[in-house]
Amino acid sequence: MTQSAYDIAILGAGPVGHVLALLLARHTAQPQRIALLAGSAAPAAQAPSPATDPRVLAMNHGSRVLLESLQAWPGRAADIRHVHVSQRGRLGSTVIHSDNFQVPRLGSVVSYAELHATLQNCVKASGVTVLHGPPAHVHRQDNQRIQVRQGDTELLCSVAVLSDGSSGADVRREYSQHAIVTSAQATLPRPAWAWERFTREGPLALLPHPLNAQAYSVVWCSAPERAAELVRLDDAAFSAALSTAFGTRLGRLSSDAPRHVFPLALNARRTLVQGRVVAIGNAAQTLHPVAGQGLNLGLRDAARLAQVLSGWLSSPAGDPAAKLAEFASSRLADRWITAGLTDLMPRAFATGLAPVEHACGAGLLALDLAAPLRAPLARHLLQGLRS
Repeated sequence: MTQSAYDIAILGAGPVGHVLALLLARHTAQPQRIALLAGSAAPAAQAPSPATDPRVLAMNHGSRVLLESLQAWPGRAADIRHVHVSQRGRLGSTVIHSDNFQVPRLGSVVSYAELHATLQNCVKASGVTVLHGPPAHVHRQDNQRIQVRQGDTELLCSVAVLSDGSSGADVRREYSQHAIVTSAQATLPRPAWAWERFTREGPLALLPHPLNAQAYSVVWCSAPERAAELVRLDDAAFSAALSTAFGTRLGRLSSDAPRHVFPLALNARRTLVQGRVVAIGNAAQTLHPVAGQGLNLGLRDAARLAQVLSGWLSSPAGDPAAKLAEFASSRLADRWITAGLTDLMPRAFATGLAPVEHACGAGLLALDLAAPLRAPLARHLLQGLRS
């Protein structure tokens, strides 16, 4: 077994791991002592290659600013300047506009494949060491170092960061919902508008597509049995069902794109730090996709961790315990507020109880009529809590 030593090993080379590597490289004269370990823990049948991954990602304003500061923003993106939130079958809706917050956009939608390729190129230019192989894992740790194994390679490092894969199951909630991810064309597209429509089965989101101005990325959450039924429909029947569920605001919707199905659950670690091992991104929490907050939260994890470790990196022989504890403490509020919002919304709107649905509709109406009520929620979705 070959062995090598690093200051920090990042286990997982998704967007969060890449961004953390780029941020840390800014704070050291020896970026090669930061190791980014690429590998996927998911079965190949469930995890498409990053280069061909069909997903798109909703990035809020704060995430775009972060990526642009790293010169890691992909070349193509669809702006979101207006977000319309409504409830199917009930009164009440609200609209959030970027003009209300003096920003050019509330967020953007990018292709996962293009973002991944851009981040790969940036990390390659940064001098960070990238190690490809099977999924890596922490083998053991003591007060001085951590042993990480990736196949036949063993790494010794002072800090290990888990950034991909399943999060700990300290807090877990099954939503009894599956998400269908696909794309659709609209006969009456509205540029820069995003839509979140709550139904009794789960939320239905349409986001402007970064690669086609007439198209929308669709995330349709429903009961597992219903999702399986929808996936089996032919294109015409699926398009008709989608148009019925969404309504007529974009005219007629038609979809002939592949459909992918993902089970939904909340998973979160109560403790982000164990010894010298720290979890961020999907390794710290996986959220319901409502409002598209998962990746944005993970990027805030990465930004804060890089910030607290910046001084330690100048002298990595020291004990990082105090810095890691500071990181964990500083991330509490943002993590639990975001998890709470994304947990509450899909459950509240899907109870099927008329009094609750009317209350939700009244809440949306209140948000629409009273800007001071709408502002805190909108600002959190815009950038989250940042230290």
